[in-house]
Amino acid sequence: MPRSFFEGFDESRVDVGAGVELRVRTGGSGPPVVLLHGHPRTHTTWHRVAPQLVTAGHSVVCPDLRGYGRSSKPPTTADHAPYSKRAMAGDVVALMRGLGHERFAVAGHDRGSYVAMRTAMEHPDVVTHLAVLDSIPIAEALDRTDARFAAAWWHWFFFAQKELPERAITADPDAWYGARAEGRAEAMGAENHADFLAAIHDPATVRAMLEDYRAGLGVDRAADEADRAAGRRITCPTLVLWSRRDDLADLFGDPRAIWADWTTDLRGGGPIDSGHHMAEEAPDQLVTALVPFLRM
Repeated sequence: MPRSFFEGFDESRVDVGAGVELRVRTGGSGPPVVLLHGHPRTHTTWHRVAPQLVTAGHSVVCPDLRGYGRSSKPPTTADHAPYSKRAMAGDVVALMRGLGHERFAVAGHDRGSYVAMRTAMEHPDVVTHLAVLDSIPIAEALDRTDARFAAAWWHWFFFAQKELPERAITADPDAWYGARAEGRAEAMGAENHADFLAAIHDPATVRAMLEDYRAGLGVDRAADEADRAAGRRITCPTLVLWSRRDDLADLFGDPRAIWADWTTDLRGGGPIDSGHHMAEEAPDQLVTALVPFLRM
């Protein structure tokens, strides 16, 4: 019999400091792992993965990143630093400590993978394992900007513009995100789809999600470049996964070759047979890849 939505999980809000609270779901016991969603999803994107990780013997923590879903949306600044991956990584560490987890694994998808990377890079004493899904480091992607990249990932640059993307998205969020496309609700799961709809229809959430991208082209890129110039690397075991039916490998080749320059303990990885939202489209494959890695 299928499990109900996040069966056995508790939902709460956790104060992570500086006036920021994260909405979070927690479940299970055992070695902790935090799952970080991408844009424009919320933590509910993990609803088919998180219960399987609990069954595999993990404590699982699924937050809405700051700015996303029902988590806090702090005021921004001219450099967009409140929405930097460094700030979000600090939230993750504070969240996990608040839940009693001094050391933990982190897996992130899409924008969440940049938060996961920054958490592992800047807090090596607390991150035991890192899994990055559907990404290469921001600086590496921008270094490879060409006509193909700009045509495929144009939204990075549009989202960084002032006011225009807010106006375009909030005018018709369903159309912008294809939220009412045939089969979308079934593919995502009804509760996950409803949470996604609530997020994209909230103008404050839309603005905060765009701040994530604005930080990406500025302070986040600078953080990556500073790490690269200093020779800093991620030292925990690292797994790289990507969606076979998305465009990451088409644009950049095997992403493991790029991540090899950013890690000291790359444990492999490979493609997942799915479109971009692998946690929703191919959860069993994703869990099959994650569980043995998290036991290493």
